[in-house]
Formats: sequence, C-alpha cells, structure tokens
Amino acid sequence: MTDKSYKIKMEISGKTAMWTRPDTGDCPVSYPVPTYSAAKGIFESILWGPAIQIIPTKVEICTPVQYHNYQTNYGGPLRKSGVIAGGGGFQLLATVLIDVCYRLYAEVVPSPTKKRLPDKARQWDRQTTSPGHAYKDIFNRRLKRGQCFTIPFLGWKEFGPDYFGVFRKTTAVQSDVNMGITSMLREVFSEGYASKCSFTYDQGVKIVSGSLEFPKQGGHYVK
Repeated sequence: MTDKSYKIKMEISGKTAMWTRPDTGDCPVSYPVPTYSAAKGIFESILWGPAIQIIPTKVEICTPVQYHNYQTNYGGPLRKSGVIAGGGGFQLLATVLIDVCYRLYAEVVPSPTKKRLPDKARQWDRQTTSPGHAYKDIFNRRLKRGQCFTIPFLGWKEFGPDYFGVFRKTTAVQSDVNMGITSMLREVFSEGYASKCSFTYDQGVKIVSGSLEFPKQGGHYVK
C-alpha cells in the first residue's frame, strides 16, 4: 500500500451559510469561510469512507463576503427543562453569510487510525492497493453525476446548497478579499474516525486574495 496523496476539489454555493465561531456565544457569528472540519464534512458528504483520510488544503471565496442577521425559533433538546416541559422555545439570533460560493481543495491519504475501522472498511482497505486513488476516482464520478452519500450543507443543516459539483466556468475567485482570523476552529474530532471530542484551533489564519490555505497541522488543543 502506498502513502501517496491524491488531490480532489469541488465547488459549492448557496443562499445562506453559517460557519460558527465558538467564541461568539449565544448569538453566534459566522467565519467568512468554512472551517477545516466543515470543508472535510462537505467532501465526505459526497463520498464517505473510513479507510481514507481527507485533508482539506485550501478554500477560495468566489462571491463577496456578505453578513446578514438571522432569527429563528429554536425548539430542540438544548432548551431548559422547564421550557421543554411547557412546550416553549426561544428565539435564536445569529449573524450568517448570504449568497456564498466556495471552491474547496483537499488531499486524500490512507487512514492512520485503522484500529477503529468497521469490518467492511477494513476488508476494503486490505483489498485495495491504493485507497486514496480509488477514493479519488469514485469521488469524481459521483461529483459529476450529482450523487452524494448525504446531502451537503453550508454549516447548519437547514442551509442547503443550490449547487455542488465540479468547478463552473463562470465562477471567479474574489481576489479583493484580504483579512486575518486570530483563532479559527479546526476540528472537533481531531483524531479521526470514531475518536473522542477534542477541539483544535489554528492561530493567525489569513485570507489572501480570496484564498485561505489551511495550516498542515492543527494549532491549539482543547480537551
């Protein structure tokens, strides 16, 4: 088996997106671009396979960065017990992005955590001399056909895409977008498939000419 990496890419757009900054509390605010884990999740929504590891490398912003106030009535399990008992909810306020479009890039390598693989994934891994190459070929076929493992979403599940697929000729990178992000969430499950929750952050992230390149390794670790 080879450890060679294989490159994949895709485009995704939608009316609304929310890449939540954990430091913004009860009224969350979105990062201007998908986090490392969000980009990884979008690739995995097209084709998921625990025998490989997807490593997002870059995000390109392809529409102007526009923030918008968003309000919704929350009725989920995170409400206080008294509110749930009374059948009530609470109004959630957020600052989201609108009219977004991104080009996502990643590399595919064999999974380093094979001990936690399901039996079917372990069998597939043993029978495949180059799991990264196999994943890339299947991924590209599915992307061109518009197939997916689960419906991709733009941060929050209620924010579905209006397009996902190969790069479109009409899409252009917003080269005038330049900004810094002091601390950016990287991953929540940083040890791969079936791992425990452990937050990692990248420090001093920069968007240059509409492009953010993810650091090759995560930064600050919070258990």
